[in-house]
Amino acid sequence: MKKFFNLQLFDTDVNIIDRSGAESLIPDERAAEIIQGAIAQSTVLSMGRRLANMTAAQSRLPVLDALPVAYFVNGDAGQKKTTKQAWDKKVIYAEEIAVIVPIPEAVLDDAEYDIWGEVRPRLQEAFGQVIDAAVLFGTDKPATWREGLVPSAVAAGATKALSADLYTDLLGEGGVISKVEESGYFVTGHAADISMRAKLRGLKDGNERPLFLSSMQNTGNYSLDGSAINFPRNGAFDKAQALLISGDFSQLVYSIRQDITFKLFTEGVVQNTDGSIAYNLMQNDMVALRAVMRLGWEIPNPVNAMAKDKTKRFPFAVLTPGA
Repeated sequence: MKKFFNLQLFDTDVNIIDRSGAESLIPDERAAEIIQGAIAQSTVLSMGRRLANMTAAQSRLPVLDALPVAYFVNGDAGQKKTTKQAWDKKVIYAEEIAVIVPIPEAVLDDAEYDIWGEVRPRLQEAFGQVIDAAVLFGTDKPATWREGLVPSAVAAGATKALSADLYTDLLGEGGVISKVEESGYFVTGHAADISMRAKLRGLKDGNERPLFLSSMQNTGNYSLDGSAINFPRNGAFDKAQALLISGDFSQLVYSIRQDITFKLFTEGVVQNTDGSIAYNLMQNDMVALRAVMRLGWEIPNPVNAMAKDKTKRFPFAVLTPGA
C-alpha cells in the first residue's frame, strides 16, 4: 500500500474540477464530515485540547515560566521584598498533511456506487494515523514540530518499565499515574496499545479473582483511576516504545490552520516517492481526489508550585515494555 504520493501536472491547460466545480460530487458539508471523522479516528485530536484556529503559519503561546514568591516581613520595621512573574513563549507551527485518492472513472460513472462510503474511512484513517504517529512518537514529524510525546516523557524521566506487578506499574507509588502527579498534574486520560486490554483483563488479586472484570459476561470498563483508556486502532501506536500513555491531555493542545479541502484532478501523473509513476490519470481513465489539511500542536507545560524544574516537569508518563 502506497502511503505518500506526489501529483504532478505536466499540461498547463489541464482541466481541474475544483471545489466550486464539483459541488454535485463533493458538497460543502462533506468537508465538515471528513474533518469530524479525522478527529474520531485520531487519538491526539479526540483527546487533546483544540485551540482557536490559527490565522497564520505560526501561533505563539504565552506560557507561565516563573512563579511569584511571597516572604514574611521581619517585625514591624522589616522591609517588604519584591518578586517577579515570567512567561515563556512556545510556538505552534502549522504543517501540511495531504493524501491523494485515485478513483477509476468507471466507478464515478456508476450512480448507485457509494463512493464516499469507500473513500471516507480511508481518508479518516490516513489522516489520523499520520497525526498520531507524529505527535505521540515523533514518527516522520515535520522539522518544525517539537519532539513527540513519548520521547519527551523519556527525556523527562517520566517512564515506568513493565514488570511482573502490573497493578503497581500503573497505580502504585512510582507507577505511571504517580509520575504525572509528581509533576503537579492529574491524569485525565490514557492511550494504550491494544495488547494492554488482555493484560488488564488478566489482573488478579491474591485469591485469583479478576481485578479488572466484574464478570466474564459483561463488557469490560477500560479505565484507570477513573479516567477512560483509549485504544488507537489506526496503526499509529508503537508498542515497541510505549504500552500506555497517561497524562493531563488538556496540556496537549493543537490548532488547525486549514480544515480539509479537496481538489479533483482529471489529468496528470501520480508519482511514488521514489519517482516511479503509480498512475497516469489520462491513460488509466482515472481521477484523483486530493485532500489537504494544515495543523500544529504543542505541550504548554507551565510551571507550577509542585514542580518548578521544567526539565523534569512533564504532564505525561509512559509505561514502556519490559526487558
